[in-house]
Amino acid sequence: MRLTGQKVLVIGAGRSGIAASNFLSQKGAQVELTDIKSRREFGAGLETSLNDGIKLTLGSYPPVEKGSYGMVVPSPGVPLKILPITKAKEFGIPVIGELELAYQYARSPVIAITGTNGKTTTTALAGEILKAAGYRTLVAGNIGLPLIGEVEKYSTDDVIVAEVSSFQLETTASFKPHVGVILNITPDHIDRHVDMEGYTAAKAKIFGNQNAQDYIVLNFDDPLTKNLASICPGSVIFFSRLHKLTRGVFVQDNWIVIRWDEKSHMVLPAGELGIPGPHNLENAMAAAACCWVRGVGIDVLARVLREFKGVTHRLEFVAEIDGISYINDSKGTNPDATIKALQSYSNPIVLIAGGRNKGNDFNELSVLIKEKARAVVLIGESAGEIKHAVENQGGPEAYLAGTLSEAVSAAGRIARRGDVVLLSPACASWDMFKNYEERGDLFKQAVMGLKEARRNDEDQKIT
Repeated sequence: MRLTGQKVLVIGAGRSGIAASNFLSQKGAQVELTDIKSRREFGAGLETSLNDGIKLTLGSYPPVEKGSYGMVVPSPGVPLKILPITKAKEFGIPVIGELELAYQYARSPVIAITGTNGKTTTTALAGEILKAAGYRTLVAGNIGLPLIGEVEKYSTDDVIVAEVSSFQLETTASFKPHVGVILNITPDHIDRHVDMEGYTAAKAKIFGNQNAQDYIVLNFDDPLTKNLASICPGSVIFFSRLHKLTRGVFVQDNWIVIRWDEKSHMVLPAGELGIPGPHNLENAMAAAACCWVRGVGIDVLARVLREFKGVTHRLEFVAEIDGISYINDSKGTNPDATIKALQSYSNPIVLIAGGRNKGNDFNELSVLIKEKARAVVLIGESAGEIKHAVENQGGPEAYLAGTLSEAVSAAGRIARRGDVVLLSPACASWDMFKNYEERGDLFKQAVMGLKEARRNDEDQKIT
């Protein structure tokens, strides 16, 4: 890819856009970084994170005309229907994302992991397994570290494990992981992809350029994912929590088993996994599958699957206060993710949910809320919509809170000893927070503040 002297427009001044801009600048491109947000909305510090010579255009997009740019690089969160992108396509200007750009410069074999839910956990777990097996491993992508800023530091002897989203896959052209993983496909981002067909097509781009020497790991129990096997050019490896497979990773007599070359390899009892919930059993099997085909042995797989305790903002234990457990699942940004979180606990739950709806309905979630939750505390734009869905199902009492801190306080009052207060919003965070990380961090701050207040109350009683 020729970059020296090339005029490149990077759209979106978040982590991905900043990393792409700096990379392109280092390669000799003339870079303009633009964002619809104003300078005031970004605050101080944006300029200092950019290399010298990068032009910054904020508050509006520059016009894209024939010959004005040699390439346009949109960040994942930027809708592809905005005028600069549609004009670029009209004039034949290449439009590629940061993931595709990074792949052009990757020398290491790539394991790419996508799916509606479980991407971050599976990516982090696969990374830990490969590191334990002795590989120098880069874990990056949608997990929070832009691939473009790190990819050239790794060689052919190393491994890249990349979490990739449908937004990132949309803007790929030649991207071809040696091992691809699709964990599941359930309704999400319909506001962007229009319908499930569009969403599925975006996910399927993970294997579109593969050949017979590559692998694709698919969830046998998820119909949409399973059905993609017929169009995969690479070698298909299934994983299943519910079925015994002739080849792949599955559960037999409560053991995780790898069936390969007509031999069965017992990995470890499913009950010994370090992360809770049936969905995490699936994530663990997917991670085991993609590491197995990279040559990782059973002993390493078993050890890391036992020791791995999960990732921040995904069923993360925060504290126990007065016998009540507080769990941060801020990364539960769609109804299916919250369903999986609710299924992970047998104790009564006080659920904190709400935020920006991404085109989903909450009916199926509300059925499970009726079964599992003592109460629901709702925040954000979709609070009323979720409340209505819960009430329609004859569910528990639903309370509205103005802030996340108020929601934590209310949940703490409602919950009883032995209960779980679970933040699993079923929605995006963008109506109230910068991202799900900020939402999760503020939840943890509120919980620790509640714990400190309880401690002070006890101290006063003693004195």
